[in-house]
Amino acid sequence: MKRSHQETSLEEAHSMGNKKLVEDDNMDEFLSALGYKVRSSDMADVAQKLEQLEVVLSNDDDALVSNALNDTVHYNPSDLSTWAETMLSELNYYPPSPDLLDPTLMCSLRPDDDECCSTTTTTSNKRIRRLDPWCCDSVSIESTRPVVMHESVDSQETGGVRLVQALVACAEAVQRENLILADALVKRVGSLAASQAGAMGKVAAYFAEALARRIYRIHPSSSPAAFAAAVDPSFDEILRMHFYESCPYLKFAHFTANQAILEAVTTARGVHVIDLGIGQGMQWPALMQALALRPGGPPSFRLTGVGGDGIQQLGWKLAQLAQAIGVEFEFKGLTVESLTDIEPEMFDTRPESETLVVNSVFELHPVLARPGSIEKLLETVKAVRPSIVTVVEQEANHNGAVFLERFNEALHYYSSLFDSLEDGVMIPSRDRVMSEVYLGRQIVNVVAAEGTDRIERHETLDQWRKRLGSAGFDPVSLGSDAFKQASLLLALSGGGDGYRVEENEGSLMLAWQTKPLIAASAWKVNDIAGELRR
Repeated sequence: MKRSHQETSLEEAHSMGNKKLVEDDNMDEFLSALGYKVRSSDMADVAQKLEQLEVVLSNDDDALVSNALNDTVHYNPSDLSTWAETMLSELNYYPPSPDLLDPTLMCSLRPDDDECCSTTTTTSNKRIRRLDPWCCDSVSIESTRPVVMHESVDSQETGGVRLVQALVACAEAVQRENLILADALVKRVGSLAASQAGAMGKVAAYFAEALARRIYRIHPSSSPAAFAAAVDPSFDEILRMHFYESCPYLKFAHFTANQAILEAVTTARGVHVIDLGIGQGMQWPALMQALALRPGGPPSFRLTGVGGDGIQQLGWKLAQLAQAIGVEFEFKGLTVESLTDIEPEMFDTRPESETLVVNSVFELHPVLARPGSIEKLLETVKAVRPSIVTVVEQEANHNGAVFLERFNEALHYYSSLFDSLEDGVMIPSRDRVMSEVYLGRQIVNVVAAEGTDRIERHETLDQWRKRLGSAGFDPVSLGSDAFKQASLLLALSGGGDGYRVEENEGSLMLAWQTKPLIAASAWKVNDIAGELRR
């Protein structure tokens, strides 16, 4: 779905910036990611030019502005400094004396200041506001077509980039433990987010809530969504099902994992899958149907699922499906407080008659919340000697110790996810809203929680490679067939043109535009570790 120029998409700007602007090491890194050329040393000067331009566009002399805009076609800028200077020249604007624009006259914020990051000085009947280095204007770079500037467009686009900069400035204040400044900024962010259209306004609202919870130390149970989750443990699973229906991320995760499993059990007469987080069991009907169609007849299929309440009812439903398609089926449900509570003896492995598979979709990163837990879990997995281990995780680094770095990473990551949801024209509104709540809960946890309460500790594929390698696992290539079939699945799912499958050293990633968001990989116990365990 085409979005108007009034909507500012962080990730669209980010992708454009990656292609065109980041090659200049002197450019400001954050604005380069947004797609704008601004040298770090010129930040204050550019901010002043843009603010002067806003003043001119809002000046009472409408005839002057109207004539200038009607006579000129303005293309979307990437070099903000040159563009702003050109616009000011065309509008016959002459700046006030340099002493009135001294960047050292930055304001100090007060909690009740409605004009965050600004003070006012009157000169030549023009109002000039002092901005901190984060404040700047923006024009959408979504389209390369000529754009005629209007004040309403300028206002929306200005709000978009100011919203991003206010979010980051608030996170910086939190990092420095300057809670008075953070309090003022989070109020400003909430106001800007409410007036910003599209995906950016939505994702910013969740980040504003998360920052507010961190600043004011609000217990998560005060959130209606969190309260519902506390009352009904299946609430998160309901949200996850809506997310599954809304976009291809979970479908991609299940499909690539199933493809790796099918290749590992090609000749097996018995298959045993241990699912470390079975949830609603959405992954397994497709695998069972694929096994049912195997030449020579289906193997027996045993599924051990780790889950919560309702797991036995899920097993009964899967048993009904297995009977309908002619697959010999056995199910066992395990309910544990934590994955670190599982022991090898719980799985009743039968190596003489079954090929064993361990499957994990978005289940490893929460274990990182407790030191030593991931090592124990991987030792348990290694002890049951699976033929293959399938792992799908978010492609993001939200487990860093530095809050500001984690915040910036999360802001870019979830902006891409929200943008992909906004672009899905065929998504029913209920699924879209519930999917946004699903992602919003993750945002709040990444930003507001700490210690063992922070469970959304996503790590990148490279980080998981190091962890799994040091634990005694070797990578298994998913192969070119898996890449082709995943790409075909993506095309058939109708998710939109922005999605793409990428191959990464034998693993597969699902990206939105240019940003990978989900990574699927396969592993086996290395020969040395296997021999030591015999």
